[in-house]
Amino acid sequence: MSDGAILAIIFSIMIIIMLMGTPIFTSIGITAIIAMLIWMKPTFLARFGMTSYQQATNFNQLIAPMFIMMSEFLSQGHIAEDIYALLNRLVGKLKGGLAISTTLACTIFAALCGSSPATAASIGRLSISEMQKRGYDDAFAVGTVAAGGTLGIMIPPSITFCFYAMITETSVVQLFMAGVLPGLMLAALIIIYILIRGFLNPAIVGVGVKTGADMDMDTAKDIMNAVKAEAGMNTAPKAEYGIEKEPGMGRLLVSVLPALALILIVLGSMYLGWATAIEAAGYGVIGSLLIVILTGRMNRKIFSSAMQNTARMGTMMVFLIICGSVLTYVISYLGIASAISEALAASGMGKWTFLILVYILWFILGCLMDPASMVMLTIPFLHQSLMDFGFHSIWVGCVSVLASQIAMITPPVGMNLFVLKANCNVSMGNIMKGCIPYVIVLFIGLAIMTIFPDICLWLPSKVYNIG
Repeated sequence: MSDGAILAIIFSIMIIIMLMGTPIFTSIGITAIIAMLIWMKPTFLARFGMTSYQQATNFNQLIAPMFIMMSEFLSQGHIAEDIYALLNRLVGKLKGGLAISTTLACTIFAALCGSSPATAASIGRLSISEMQKRGYDDAFAVGTVAAGGTLGIMIPPSITFCFYAMITETSVVQLFMAGVLPGLMLAALIIIYILIRGFLNPAIVGVGVKTGADMDMDTAKDIMNAVKAEAGMNTAPKAEYGIEKEPGMGRLLVSVLPALALILIVLGSMYLGWATAIEAAGYGVIGSLLIVILTGRMNRKIFSSAMQNTARMGTMMVFLIICGSVLTYVISYLGIASAISEALAASGMGKWTFLILVYILWFILGCLMDPASMVMLTIPFLHQSLMDFGFHSIWVGCVSVLASQIAMITPPVGMNLFVLKANCNVSMGNIMKGCIPYVIVLFIGLAIMTIFPDICLWLPSKVYNIG
C-alpha cells in the first residue's frame, strides 16, 4: 500500500471518529492506536504509556498552563471588564465605535479563555444584541464578533504557538515575537474596515437610526461579566469585590495599566533575554495574582475558580499533546513525512503551488477543528516539506495560525458560524453574509504575510540571528 493511501486512511478514520462526537484529542489517540494495530506490531502500543509519562513530566509543558493561569487571574479579577469599559470610553463615540470596542474585547477574551468558539458563543450572545439595540445591521454585528474572536489566536501569549513550538522544536519566544506585528496588522485591518463601512454606510452602524441610549460604562462592564458567566468561569457579582458602578477614567486607568504593564514585562523579559519562557510565565502568574490582591478583588471563590479552569484547560492540552505526539510517531515510523517530501521533490512542483495546496488543506481542516488540534495534526508531516521548499519555520507557524483563523469563519462550514447561530437570534444567511467581508479582510492579511514574510520575521530577526 502506498504512503498516500495510508495517510488518506488515517485521516478518514480520524474524521469519522470526530464526526461521531468524540473529543478531538480522543479521535487523534484512537486513530493512532488503530494505525499501530494495522501497520505496526501490537508491542508498539507501549509507546502510549512512554509518551504519556514523558509529556506529563516534561518541564517545558508548564509554559502554556502558567500563561492560562495568568489569564485566569486577570479574568477572574474583573480586569477584562475594566479594559472593555475603557475601550468603550475611548472609541465608543466613533462611527462603528461599539463594533471596534467589541472587536478589541473579543481579542482580549479570546486570549484569556484560549478558545475562539467559546469567545464567539459568549460575546456573541450578548454584544450582538447590544449592537442590535443601537441600530447596527445584524449581519455586520455578527461578522464583527466572528472576526474579532479569532484574533486572540495570533496575539501572544498564544497557546497555539506553544503547541507549534513543541512539535517543531522552534523557539516559543521567537514565535511570540513573530505574532506581534501580524496580530496588530490584522486587528488594524478589521478596524479600518469597520471605519470605512461606517463612513460609507452610516446606517449599518446605527447612525441616524432611532435606537436606545449609547452604551454606558456599567453596561459595558456587565457584558463582560455576563460573558464570562456564559463561558463557565463562575464569576461572582461585582459588588462582592467593591467595583464601582460608574468609575471615572482615572479609576479605570489605575485598574487597567498594571495589567497592561504586566503583559509588557512578561513579553519584554522573554524578548530581551532576561528570562526564559517558563520564567516569564511564572512572573506573569505572580504579577497577575498580586494585581488582583492589591485591587481588593481576591477571595476564595476567585482563587478556586481560577485553579479549576487552569486545571481543566491544562489537562485537555496535555492529552492533546500526548495523542498528537503518538500519531506523529506513527506517521514518522511509517515514513510518510519523508515519502511526501521525496515525492514532491521528484514531481517538480513549485514552492508556491505546494503552499497553496497546504493553505487549502488548512482551510478545510480548520473548519472542523480548533487551531491547536489542526497544528498538532498537520504540521508533523508538512513541516519538513515546507522547510525543503525554503520556507522559514517561524513564518510557517504564523501563516498556519492565520489560515485556521480564516477557516473558522468561512461560509458555509466554518465552526464559528454554527456556534454563533446557536447563540444569537440571527439567521444563518445573515451570519454568512456578515462573515464574508471579514474573511476577505483576513485573506488580504494572509496575502500580505505571504508576499512580505518579514512582517513575521522582522522582530525576531532584530533580537536573534534566525537566518
